[in-house]
Amino acid sequence: MRKKTYAMRYVAGQPAEQIFPGALAHLGPDLPPGAALPNSNILRVMVWNIFKQQRADWLSVLRDYGKDAQLVLLQEAQTTPELIRFATSNYLAADQVPAFMLPQHPSGVMTLSAAHPVYCCPLREREPLLRLSKSALVTVYPLLDGRLLMVVNIHAVNFSIGIDVYSKQLDPIGEQIANHKGPVIMAGDFNAWSKQRINALYGFAGNIHLEEVRFPSDYRKRAFGRPLDFIFYRDLSVTSASVMETRASDHNPLRVEFMASKPLAL
Repeated sequence: MRKKTYAMRYVAGQPAEQIFPGALAHLGPDLPPGAALPNSNILRVMVWNIFKQQRADWLSVLRDYGKDAQLVLLQEAQTTPELIRFATSNYLAADQVPAFMLPQHPSGVMTLSAAHPVYCCPLREREPLLRLSKSALVTVYPLLDGRLLMVVNIHAVNFSIGIDVYSKQLDPIGEQIANHKGPVIMAGDFNAWSKQRINALYGFAGNIHLEEVRFPSDYRKRAFGRPLDFIFYRDLSVTSASVMETRASDHNPLRVEFMASKPLAL
């Protein structure tokens, strides 16, 4: 029997909490009110496959390159005491979808946020060959202008024949984005290392009207000449985007600054 998918929420001074799909609210206009992301007319976002914190200096890179970011989207985040301590000391909430269990701590996507999400939907998809799971997390945050920002953090399945399972993982994400009326950020490690995969990813993003963030100096991790990490967006404008070269992971972290396209209400 397949294990039920859930997210673990970490908040300073509180016990870790399991969040199941639909436990907070159903996606729709009746989402509960919540405090907005601070200074959310300017959104700073960091995206990084952190390689289960297996290399030295991951914490200093996370601290330095992620400073001032309201959202940090991590993949392969292992819930070690050091990461949980950083997350709960610097962010109001850290939500992780455990994809697979390691000897001590589960690993999966983790979203650190400067505001509590008003919606949280964890997703998992099993690798067809290795039988290990990859995870995704959909969260929603209020912005200062009253709109709701949907954030998708994804680590896509890697080892599969064809793109059936790859597309299967994207489909429920696409449904949620299509039903969301506000701005969207979708980012993570998409493992788009083949022509089939990159075409499927671009077709998926185009169908739900997402644009791709372009990096002037593109040092993203590549496989077979194709980048693996992407940031897509809707109803926002990019003011800066950069990639940091580091040995602290097998992926380089991405950072982007967005400005909301809708003027703030006075």
